Amino acid sequence: MRPLLAVHGIGNYEDVGAPSEASALIAGRLRPQLVSGFARAGLGHLQVPELRVAYYADLLTRQGRQDAEETDIDRLDDDETALAVAWLATAAEAFPEWRRQGHLTLMPRQMLDWVARRRSVPAEVLARVAVAFAREVNAYLSWPARRRAARQAVADMIGAVRPRVLLAHSLGSVVAYEALHAHPALSVDLLVTLGSPLGIPGAVFDALDPEPVQERGAKPPGVGRWVNLADQGDLVAVPRRLGGRFPVDHDDETAIGVVQFHTLGAYLASGLTAAAIAPYLEE
Repeated sequence: MRPLLAVHGIGNYEDVGAPSEASALIAGRLRPQLVSGFARAGLGHLQVPELRVAYYADLLTRQGRQDAEETDIDRLDDDETALAVAWLATAAEAFPEWRRQGHLTLMPRQMLDWVARRRSVPAEVLARVAVAFAREVNAYLSWPARRRAARQAVADMIGAVRPRVLLAHSLGSVVAYEALHAHPALSVDLLVTLGSPLGIPGAVFDALDPEPVQERGAKPPGVGRWVNLADQGDLVAVPRRLGGRFPVDHDDETAIGVVQFHTLGAYLASGLTAAAIAPYLEE
């Protein structure tokens, strides 16, 4: 049975030495949640494959650190602030009063507090996600050399592991999407995007490589089936359904919790994730 390969998202920098050590550490932390997901789906009788992780967070850090615990959105630089504002504005579009009351003039901190109240998400939790999202997505999209290096790291792991199933979470779904396009010889039977920001207009979608054509992104050539899963309250996955912008084969929504609305572990513990994987466990 081939291993499953996951591509991590934001907030996963591990200061442990070699990238392989960080990869193993994250995989070990996530595997119990993957097993839990199989149990929730009524698939506990199945053998859960080994889980491997494609690690690239070290390539996006400044001065060897990651601000995963930072909650001060006012400390973002101008480019990061612009990305955070674009994301928060997109996340707020579900509320009719957003534009009607002119909330686009709010400062980033005010925007964050407004969205947190209406989404019933603790402001500190949302601030931590906002800072990590803005810094890491901006680092990936705006630093060409590191963008290429992150894509290559993911492509190298796909080539080495040769998984049937690739699980790509958060920013990892952007890196995996671009890596698979850049290396069309790589193939996976199933791509599962989890909490993906691929469809965020302007900030992410319009910056993709390859560039979308007529407001549509393309399925990577080596992908057999593409399933997209997002929590109903995942503010990073906006819009939650990617089918309007990408040729996904199946869009679905899951419930992973208010506080854990975006973590990879929570998505792996979802029965829907296990159900998507299960048909691909046999060689």
